[in-house]
Amino acid sequence: MTNRIEKLNSLIQKSELDAVVVNPGASFRYLTGLQFHLMERPVVLIVALGGQPVLILPKLEAAKLEELTFKCQVRLYGDDPATWQEEFDHALADFQNVELRIGVEPTGLRYLELEFLRKSLPLAEFVDGSQVFAQLRMRKDANELTKMRKAAEIAENALLSTLRTIRVGQTEKEIAAELLMQLYRHGSDQELPFAPIVASGPNTANPHASPSQRRVDAGDVLLFDWGAGYEGYFSDITRCFFVEMIDQRMVEIAETVQHANHYAVAAGKAGMTAGQVDAVARDEIEKNGFGEYFTHRTGHGLGMEAHEAPYIFSGSDLTLEEGMVFTIEPGIYLPGLGGVRIEDDVVVERDGLTSLTTLPREVMTIEKYLQLFEFFEKLV
Repeated sequence: MTNRIEKLNSLIQKSELDAVVVNPGASFRYLTGLQFHLMERPVVLIVALGGQPVLILPKLEAAKLEELTFKCQVRLYGDDPATWQEEFDHALADFQNVELRIGVEPTGLRYLELEFLRKSLPLAEFVDGSQVFAQLRMRKDANELTKMRKAAEIAENALLSTLRTIRVGQTEKEIAAELLMQLYRHGSDQELPFAPIVASGPNTANPHASPSQRRVDAGDVLLFDWGAGYEGYFSDITRCFFVEMIDQRMVEIAETVQHANHYAVAAGKAGMTAGQVDAVARDEIEKNGFGEYFTHRTGHGLGMEAHEAPYIFSGSDLTLEEGMVFTIEPGIYLPGLGGVRIEDDVVVERDGLTSLTTLPREVMTIEKYLQLFEFFEKLV
């Protein structure tokens, strides 16, 4: 954690900031190793150039400080909200009459903490610090990658167990409940990257469908978008299947998406831009006449959050570097008919992209899929 604080200080300096502040969340855990949930009591970490980090939190959370592995100025406060501003003032007394540029995570810092900070630091300017945090966490080290591979393994095993239980007539919600149970049985953290998506038939045309009471029917496309957590790191995978029999109208769509996924993974490498990777997948879909039905970016970063930098979208000039992890998830969605998405988690390595996810990507019946998987498992 000390190394991470030092790296953050270097990034603060390069970004011409004086400090950054963070709420509990992924960056907070990354920097401190401590897990807090957002609540009605403010919790904030301030890291300023040239000084010790400052941590402000309620007394009831003091026991967690035993896990802190770096020197930090800690300010604890009690239950009376009327005293909280005074504690912020004391903690930040050295900066009260100084003009500061303080970086914040735009999607992370709450109004609650921001107001306490503004009153304690009246001369401070709070600015977008998202690039600092992106640079801090985008490149995963070997330990982080080990955890992400485990998160992928847990998710894949959970899906295979779920597939063995699926029958015509089940609702999407019933299947999603089974998948949730299997995720925990196979060792997922309690915190998941997101609530699993299980969609069938025409519902698969909605990229972010929620499991409904729709009953699965023979010939449906059944889409799973799910992930697991392992020691704070996530996986995010999408696979599609035909239920009992193949719908020939969807075969061309499924094959096009599979090819787009394959080509993007095969082409990607360090030194390319994120936009170039997006173009590989998008060009394959457009070439086959489905361009207008690929309605989202090709991928997003993954790690301690389900969506984080880097983002793989058309025109992005971000250069891919070793250690970056992101999804490749092209999709085609035809309203009223259905859709197919195939999503893998990949890491940028010296010679290309390596997939952390291993399940077969072909869209076939569930029965054939399980037979194929078991056949290859025996070969291994």
